[in-house]
Amino acid sequence: MAAVLLTIVLALEGLYCFVVFTDIPAIKSLREAYIETAMNTLSHQWLAKWFLPSYMIDEVVARQDQARKDQEGKISTWDNISASDATDKSGETTAPTEPNAQTDEERFYELFWELDRISFEDYVSAHPDVTANGWDNIYINEAGLNDDGTDIYTAMGERVLAVDAKNKILLVRVEGSGYQGVLAIAKDPSQLYNAPSAYIGSWGQQLEAIASAHDAVLGMTGSGFIDPDGNGSGGDLAGYAMSQGESYGEHYVVTGYKRVELRESNLLYVTDASAPVAADTTDAVEFWPALVVDGEPAVENYEAFNGIQPRACIGQSEKKEILMLVIEGRMPTRSYGTTIETCTDILMRHKAYQALNLDGGTSAVLWYDGEYVTKCSNTDITSRMLPNAWLYGGDGAGQ
Repeated sequence: MAAVLLTIVLALEGLYCFVVFTDIPAIKSLREAYIETAMNTLSHQWLAKWFLPSYMIDEVVARQDQARKDQEGKISTWDNISASDATDKSGETTAPTEPNAQTDEERFYELFWELDRISFEDYVSAHPDVTANGWDNIYINEAGLNDDGTDIYTAMGERVLAVDAKNKILLVRVEGSGYQGVLAIAKDPSQLYNAPSAYIGSWGQQLEAIASAHDAVLGMTGSGFIDPDGNGSGGDLAGYAMSQGESYGEHYVVTGYKRVELRESNLLYVTDASAPVAADTTDAVEFWPALVVDGEPAVENYEAFNGIQPRACIGQSEKKEILMLVIEGRMPTRSYGTTIETCTDILMRHKAYQALNLDGGTSAVLWYDGEYVTKCSNTDITSRMLPNAWLYGGDGAGQ
């Protein structure tokens, strides 16, 4: 019996030494991803410190410190993109248009340029009622948590979950090794705004409550919040935020934190959290890191962001479309989560020109047309209590 126990102990010790000290790239990457994840979660730091040598933890932490320094000074200008076709707060385009030059069908395909036309035409042939009310009113929604999505694909090969011509929204499934999520592409930036919890400063609200209170069509998580041991109320805002011209919270003073500002031009700008808020800003949140600035990836060393996490990101394409990306995670049979690099790749595939990583984890959820279209990583709830949310459509749009 003693020999068996000794064999087991020696085997476990050998396995521990192999996992902790091997330089095999795949295992090393997973080990460093675990360290990053643990050290960025207050309640899990002791696990990393208990099982892993301090020098390994210090190396990962040092890379993150350098990554914060690398983020400083990366700010949006939009210098290489004309703002002439941006929409103003009334939702009217400032660029000249020729509505009679195209048919409704042609305008539809121009708006939803991502669609694979053959698969869409096949879907319409199988569901002719889709175009019964005209191309401007096409509404397809198979994005629910119990839905499998449509048989329509994008030109990038992504399965389409919803096409909403009236609200100018496209939802697609994004997935890869170990992860899945949803990218919402909202075509009219004048419909975007940030809305606070009704009890900001004391309690947060779940995303559905914030979205429903404003009759929003689309919504996602916004700011982070103070969350001691995972028991925060969601109302104690972390960093600064602005909701329709009203300011909340205090600016991050930690190096590397960024702010995304929605300005009166309906353009999103990424700037340093320490910089003054632009006078024409209407809505804003702070987090980090910046993923894309002026069409270029903003992270210099992705090894500093190996953590496999549920993710939430907001951005804007060179076509001025709003990009809302949520990756599910911490569900082994569904989705583990993914990295900052993967999120950047997804957004760049959709012509992202500006993008910021938002508070992820259990806060990472996406809401569309009255229901969640992504699962919260805590499957006992639909959403954490949030201090605010990015919304599209409803009573706050265009203000």
